[in-house]
Amino acid sequence: MYGNLTVRPEDVENWGKKVDQENPEKLAEFEARIERGEKIEPHDWMPFEYRRQLIRLIEQHAHSEIIGALPEGTWITRAPNFRRKLALMAKVQDEVGHAQLLYSAAETLGKSREQMINDLLSGKSKYSNVFNYPAKTWADTAIIAWLIDAGAIINQTTNAKGSYGPYVRALERICWEESFHLKYGYDSVVYLATGTPKQRALLQDALNRWWRPIMHFFGPPDTASVHTEKLVKWKVKLATNDEMRQQFLDMYVPKIWELGLTIPDPNLRKNPETGKWEYSDPNWEEFWQVINGNGPCNKERLAVRRFAEEKGRWVREALLQPNARYVTPLA
Repeated sequence: MYGNLTVRPEDVENWGKKVDQENPEKLAEFEARIERGEKIEPHDWMPFEYRRQLIRLIEQHAHSEIIGALPEGTWITRAPNFRRKLALMAKVQDEVGHAQLLYSAAETLGKSREQMINDLLSGKSKYSNVFNYPAKTWADTAIIAWLIDAGAIINQTTNAKGSYGPYVRALERICWEESFHLKYGYDSVVYLATGTPKQRALLQDALNRWWRPIMHFFGPPDTASVHTEKLVKWKVKLATNDEMRQQFLDMYVPKIWELGLTIPDPNLRKNPETGKWEYSDPNWEEFWQVINGNGPCNKERLAVRRFAEEKGRWVREALLQPNARYVTPLA
């Protein structure tokens, strides 16, 4: 959901009909261009479903950057020292900046920023599940900055090899900045893991609470995605949800264990025969409940965004000239 795409059941009904209506010659040339590694630009011909799924993907990513600033942002005034405060402020500022890049990329596909924000506030457009959980302690901000940003980097570096030019170029810049966020998060985790018994306990508690949302982060298992093959062919998705989840576990489970932390899943193990990680069912019903607006902080997160939108309306109206013409970004 965050930098990735999960096809919803309601998308399935019209998929085949829309694809069948496409010009077969243009569709063949479009797919040939992608096969050759060429980038699709805003004014190029593209299939209806390619455009629609990209809009959903990029706007969900943009919403996730904006909403994702909120759990950490609540700790700016409560950071343990001035150095940590400055670092956290810079990180939150970066996340909001990423959202602006992504909204601009999505606008090149024909959907205005105002429409995207309205769809977010109405609940029509989704954002990542992980940002609907509370950051109860300072240790939560460390886990978010390390492990959730690690998942985001896996997602974004994968999608940066995609076929749509404006999104790829936005991701290249975003990934550079996210790498600094990852270092900041790891530094915070190491500091707590090597600190006092109370600090270690806070860190372990945060990991316990965030592990299942992190396992949900890449989206539901591949068996729940009906059209992954077509999306991968068009390079809208560059890897499946399960492939990225396995990559995350490969990279970060050993690092977690090195710090002496316990992962709250007694069934987590790497199968020596398949080379794949096995783990407990992470309760996908909880994932869908959170995505559909019934998580611990869904209402709170949207209420904050709705407040910001309403209080900032006068600024937007003051800047808008009556004879101004809206210009779609060129990306």
